[in-house]
Amino acid sequence: MITVAIVDDHPVVREGLVAAMEGKFEVTGVFSSAEEAIGRARADVVLLDLELPGVSGLDAIPRLNSAVLVLTAYDAEEDVERAIRSGAKGYLLKGASLDEIERAINAVAKGETYIDPRIASRVFAPRPRLTKREREVVRAIAEGKSNKEIAAKLRITERTVKFHVTALLNKLGAENRAQAVAIAGERHLI
Repeated sequence: MITVAIVDDHPVVREGLVAAMEGKFEVTGVFSSAEEAIGRARADVVLLDLELPGVSGLDAIPRLNSAVLVLTAYDAEEDVERAIRSGAKGYLLKGASLDEIERAINAVAKGETYIDPRIASRVFAPRPRLTKREREVVRAIAEGKSNKEIAAKLRITERTVKFHVTALLNKLGAENRAQAVAIAGERHLI
């Protein structure tokens, strides 16, 4: 039977997971902080929240001697990428069904990677490549400049600025300038 340790600072989450694991997995440890789990969690898979008091889940990942399956409420691309780079073998959102948690635990225990389908396509989708000029335009938009001001700053025509803004909106899948800036910032494109 696959062994599982649970690390979450919310008692109701810990208790719910323990109850859900009954008969499916052997729970070998339940911890309310990363400090408690580091060095003590002995399991095939550690279910780990990212937001914990003291040492964060992200900082704990490389210090745990088990395959780590992140189970968290945070779906920011940066969190997912950092968790995987830190050594997590899986990433699930707390809204996942018990069936999905079970599938993820089984996959991670076999050495496979499991990423919540709700975020996998978004996080690991090919990132649009912005040209140097498009990055300059989106930075100027972020500064609150109008097309006319951007044209003057970059020494191009207003029509060319409009062309670049349209290209940015299309590449980023944005509906407006503010959304384009937000998406470009989230994806570290500016």
